[in-house]
Formats: sequence, structure tokens, C-alpha cells
Amino acid sequence: MATEPGLESASDPGPNTPGLSTDDAIRAMLLLMPRVAARLKRIPLPERLQPMKLAPRHLSLLSYLLFDGPMPVSQLAARLEVAPTTVSLMVSDLSQQGVLERRDDPEDRRRTIVALTEDPETRSAIERWLANGARAWRVAFDPLSPTERAVFVRTMEAYEGEST
Repeated sequence: MATEPGLESASDPGPNTPGLSTDDAIRAMLLLMPRVAARLKRIPLPERLQPMKLAPRHLSLLSYLLFDGPMPVSQLAARLEVAPTTVSLMVSDLSQQGVLERRDDPEDRRRTIVALTEDPETRSAIERWLANGARAWRVAFDPLSPTERAVFVRTMEAYEGEST
């Protein structure tokens, strides 16, 4: 994979690198993604959450509930792009562990609303667990323009859609 004339190597892009060729960007991401995945797996659980058998797969579910508030299982399933039964099983497990709470929907008693626990110690531990990633994304996104951020997010979504 050749570097376009005038561009630094993708393995060592300098601060003034105006861009990358497609091949150099692919190379850079193929080298970077395993390190990112490994780092995500090493995010330590706060002590309060350690006995609760939480795993990285719970990050998205908990993030939606933290950022967007309580929601029905069907809405969580749609956002996570998994079957409602998968979310129901996760919610059941996390409810038994005291991480989530289930409530009847006051507008439709057939639906269940899922929320993070009201227990302040557990909720604070969940916020700390998710805050590590939020801080890292803030550092990465702050220097970018809103358009650049949108391009990055759309690129990651396209990659995720093609890599399955």
C-alpha cells in the first residue's frame, strides 16, 4: 500500500498531516482497532460492580439508559440492534443483580420500562465505569469540528455495518 505523494506514513502521521490515502487509512485502522478492542476489554469494573458479572457487552445498554433515561425493552432492542428477547434476558439478569429496575409503563401496562437502579452507590459505580470511555472520546472529539465528528461517527457505523 503506497503513500500518496507529500503525505507522511500512516504509521507515524505528523501533526501537520493533511490527510491519508484510502490505503494508508485502512492500514492505520487495521493496526489501531485491535489495540482499541484490547483496551476496551481492560476497562476495570468499579469494585461495587465486580460481583455483578458485568461485561463490555453491557456498556451500550447501560450507556443508553444513562444518557437517554428509562425506556421500553423494545426501544432498547432497536437501539442495540438485537432481538427483544436478547435484551429481555440481559435486563432480567441485570435486574436480579440490582443494576437495573423494571417498571410497568403507566401508559401501557403491557410494556415494561427499564431504568438504571436508583441505588446511589450502584448508579455512581455505573457512571464511573462509563466515564472512562466518555473522557477518552471527549479528548479525541474536542479538537474536531462538528462536521469532522459526524464523518467519524458515520465512518464507524459504515465499518460496523460492513464487518458483520
